[in-house]
Amino acid sequence: MTDNPMGGMFGDIFNLLGQQGPDAWFQTATQLALNIARGEDGDPNPLPVERQRLEELAPLVSRHVDALLGVSIESELTAVNRSALTMAALNQWKPLIEPMIASPVAKSDDLDVSSNPMMAQLVSTLGPLFTGFQMGSVAGHFSERAWSLAVLPLPRLDDQRLLVVNNLANFAEAWSLERDEVYVFALAQEFVASLVLTQPGTGDALRALLIDAVREATAAQSDLMGRLQSMINPEDLTSLMSNPESLLDGIEMPDETDATRAINAAASVLGAFFDKAATDITEAILGPRPALVEAYRRHRRSDARGEDAAAALFGISTQGDHHDEAREFVAVLAQAHGLGVFDALLRVDGLPSVGEVANPEAWYQRVTNSPLA
Repeated sequence: MTDNPMGGMFGDIFNLLGQQGPDAWFQTATQLALNIARGEDGDPNPLPVERQRLEELAPLVSRHVDALLGVSIESELTAVNRSALTMAALNQWKPLIEPMIASPVAKSDDLDVSSNPMMAQLVSTLGPLFTGFQMGSVAGHFSERAWSLAVLPLPRLDDQRLLVVNNLANFAEAWSLERDEVYVFALAQEFVASLVLTQPGTGDALRALLIDAVREATAAQSDLMGRLQSMINPEDLTSLMSNPESLLDGIEMPDETDATRAINAAASVLGAFFDKAATDITEAILGPRPALVEAYRRHRRSDARGEDAAAALFGISTQGDHHDEAREFVAVLAQAHGLGVFDALLRVDGLPSVGEVANPEAWYQRVTNSPLA
């Protein structure tokens, strides 16, 4: 009889993981995310009439985006359910998360596992899978109420535009808004975001900021392997296998650093610009919509755990004073120079620094006098 009654189970786990290949963590993320995204209602597809209405409004909105930024864009979009947005998020985020897999914060030789070789093997083998658990949990909950990928300003691999129609309809009903005004706002927000975030220069600038920010974010998770090391008792392991998300409970964002401040400055300004552009385009098409603007502001500040957790993967905070500063930055420049000044965000040198968010005119002078302007 073996000295360790759990040894057979661990051997089975190691063999299974060895058969799954290097992308096992992403497969884990996908399975968990889709399970969460389907939810209790089974994640129904959008009604044909709602999809058709979005498609009717899209060309009108795209023309206003063209006029705003001086770049012609296609008006194509896809009305989807939560699962489709979840898969899109996973595929867009994967290349940004992979550095966490290649260079994990906690390696087995950094932990006190000398007295437990089996735990050392477990740590090194399961480490990437816990990143998969986290990414899957985050992506699944992200789509619970997110309208599109625009809520999280990250570089995109393509200009595919997806809108979760049922989430839009739920928002309109919850706030007693007309669906058309919500649809126009969401279309404008996503069209502007997809245009900006697919620009090579903007994407490169964001990726450069994310390299350090993601490294800082992973530091907040450095106790994952320590928790795993403590889960030697069969009862704890059984609970973990039945609810892998429990390992993630209590993980918080790290304290602010230069890296997180830099990515937050850029991301908050991008988000504020997307929202301001959507507001102005909606007003140009339908007239002033103060109730919509207020409802969206409250929507973003209330019960946004899914979006907050997704942002935290990349060292980004979706709440805080820096968002008020970013809205003020956009409002001041739009008032003084017109919203078209933000076509600078299409360039590699367009993202504002932390200091420039506090001094909008300094950003304006820099980008208008840039050789790339």
